[in-house]
Amino acid sequence: VQLVESGGGLVQPGGSLRLSCVASGFTFSDYAMSWVRQAPGKEREFVASINWISSSSYTADSVKGRFTISRDNAKNTVYLQMNSLKPEDTAVYSCAKSRDSTWSLGPRGYDYWGQGTQVTVSS
Repeated sequence: VQLVESGGGLVQPGGSLRLSCVASGFTFSDYAMSWVRQAPGKEREFVASINWISSSSYTADSVKGRFTISRDNAKNTVYLQMNSLKPEDTAVYSCAKSRDSTWSLGPRGYDYWGQGTQVTVSS
């Protein structure tokens, strides 16, 4: 199993980024996926999750209305569209594969994690 994130970078406050996570080594369309982030000195936070057929999703209160998770099962890819970025969004963002088709908010529900991509929001 491989999860490879891309799309991070340096962006000014108020800007946008779209993160991508390309999955391989398993039947992507059978599993829920999540995006998590971790900033230095802070606990890991589940940012957004989506089930196997995109009929159910979760977005953390801290990013609600600004971030949107989506997936393209034909491309084995999950996305995180991030708008109106704030300095407090600065973190390493990683995607994670759920153990089944539905999402959960605890790490025990996930069996594979990507290496992450750095997002820095600063002027």
